[in-house]
Amino acid sequence: MSTLRLRYQTIEFGDEDIHLRTLRDKQQFQDVDGVAEGLGISSAAWPLFGVVWASGRVLAEHMSAFEIAGKRILEVGCGIGLASLVLNSRHANITATDYHPEVGGFLRENVRINGGEAIPFERIGWEDPEGELGLFDLIIGSDLLYERSHVDALAGFIDQHTQPSCEVVIVDPGRGQHARFSKAMVALGYSHAQERLGSPSYLPRPFNGQILSYLR
Repeated sequence: MSTLRLRYQTIEFGDEDIHLRTLRDKQQFQDVDGVAEGLGISSAAWPLFGVVWASGRVLAEHMSAFEIAGKRILEVGCGIGLASLVLNSRHANITATDYHPEVGGFLRENVRINGGEAIPFERIGWEDPEGELGLFDLIIGSDLLYERSHVDALAGFIDQHTQPSCEVVIVDPGRGQHARFSKAMVALGYSHAQERLGSPSYLPRPFNGQILSYLR
């Protein structure tokens, strides 16, 4: 089995530098002992966790100035965990989750190279039995709605882990599922707003998605 090729980069958020170890590209693959395959993660989907996507960068930028005082925060489907790392640099109370078996190791290494406090991490699926995550004041995520089947699973997972008064922020690149997701969240008692960004200066090309916000 070939060795993974990695990339090291630094992303600036104002005066704060976040250092990242990521996969070199989306062609990398290394499923030791077939763990990912056993979880239903195909070879094509395997590397998607390990690169910085535009939606993840948008979420991280949004979190770099977001009000976090006194909030317990959960990042859902964190992937490479850029937003969690930004929040950790701000000393936020942040917990991260993802379904991919390699995410926890990459997150620990990225925390280490940034000199931060350990970020609690749990590998969990949206339809898994309820674990010990508990409840949160703010739940965040980016590029989570790949398929129609994800809508109800994600909405249910979020609702399971929110405080009675809470906020949810999802960055969606425009995969066509956000309207169904917003309808599901409204049915669960959340109000809804959305914001289009257009062409933020920190991205190399226009961003066709939006920031979805939900309050209860």
